[in-house]
Amino acid sequence: MNRISTKLAAYFFIVVLIMESFLIFYLHQNIIQTRTEEEFSQLLASGSNHRDVLIGHYSDITMKHIVLMEKGEEREVVITDSNGNVTNSSDEEIISLKETLSLLKDNYPTTDTILISDWEENPYIVSAHPYISDTGNTGYVVMFQSTRSIEQLVSELNMHFGMAGGTSVVVLFIIYFGLSKILTRPLIRMKEATEKLSEGDFDVSLPFIGKDELGELSGSIQKLANDLERLKTERNEFLASIAHELSTPLTYLIGYTKVAMRKEVSEKERENYLAIIAEESERMKELVKNLLDLAKMDENTFTVSKDYFGARPFLEDIFQLVEHSFELKGLQLNLVCEENVQLYADSLRLEQIVLNLLDNSLKYSKENTTVTLKVYKKEEKTIISVIDFGIGIPADELGFIFEKLYRVEKSRSRSFGGSGIGLAVVKELVEAHGGSIEVKSVVGEGSTFTVTI
Repeated sequence: MNRISTKLAAYFFIVVLIMESFLIFYLHQNIIQTRTEEEFSQLLASGSNHRDVLIGHYSDITMKHIVLMEKGEEREVVITDSNGNVTNSSDEEIISLKETLSLLKDNYPTTDTILISDWEENPYIVSAHPYISDTGNTGYVVMFQSTRSIEQLVSELNMHFGMAGGTSVVVLFIIYFGLSKILTRPLIRMKEATEKLSEGDFDVSLPFIGKDELGELSGSIQKLANDLERLKTERNEFLASIAHELSTPLTYLIGYTKVAMRKEVSEKERENYLAIIAEESERMKELVKNLLDLAKMDENTFTVSKDYFGARPFLEDIFQLVEHSFELKGLQLNLVCEENVQLYADSLRLEQIVLNLLDNSLKYSKENTTVTLKVYKKEEKTIISVIDFGIGIPADELGFIFEKLYRVEKSRSRSFGGSGIGLAVVKELVEAHGGSIEVKSVVGEGSTFTVTI
């Protein structure tokens, strides 16, 4: 009973068997009951007719005619006087005669009555019909109907219903095998697919089996397999990128440290090497910081605590932090924001968003151009835009720039100092605020990042 097909067949078989048994029993009893009532009705009608004839023409000849009419294998008649003594009979050897007449003497029925109705225990069903003739004679016309016809009907019903029950069992087993193929084969395939997934083999292909629950389950497993395959690929690419990103500054650090430690190196050269070491150390520090941010976001360990605060003072504080870096590269940084604009966000997380976007513009903007930070209200939303006139992003890569460690033109990004993590951090933080981010860019003309929260 471990296989679902066996369980399904067992449950199906039991339920259908119970229903079928109930229906067969109901039909069996109903048919027998109907036939028995018909026999009773016919017996009462025949006895009533004979009684009416006897009342209208009471004589020995009439009695003989009545007896002669009912003389046969299935039905017999007995005519008695008022004391129950037999005056005429179609069969003098009826086994139930004495017992029936004793019932007649005990009960003295005054209307047409079924004296014996239990056809299962008696060879005859019996009815009594009291009469009073015009000549003053009284007594009973007692009708005897053989129960053989009912017993024969029951026997035939038992045979037919037995055949129907046996056929139903065979049909149920055929249905079982059909269900095994239709239902359990896809389930077995899905089981095998999940086993492959658990072993790390994500190369799973499940056929389309319809739009029902099994089809939805199959589709979900296929989607899971595809997602796991994609995650596996992204993980490998992520680890390879991390290894590359960390190995490059480490190589510089180790190499220039060894060179700076040489005694024959002049002080000017040593200072130059130390400056390179410091620059690569900062690069590694920033990379590790961004990686930690991503790790926290993946683990949902960071929190977003929203509050109302003024946009202008908040942005002016950020400007003081980055203004010097922009001036060193010959970039003009502009702020467009009305005095009364209020923000509803986590100030620390929003600062991280804005700093990352400004840092992205700083890295990829051309010298002697302008970077604009624009903040305004649109309906009940806050719009934050960072507009630069940098190198731009190719249209076919715009959909990937928010993915972890994705960099536009890797070699060029490296020369500008990009690690492919900052924008991924921005996207996670914006979505944590319940907002969205989009980018518009033209290669060689610049980019506009728009955050809506």
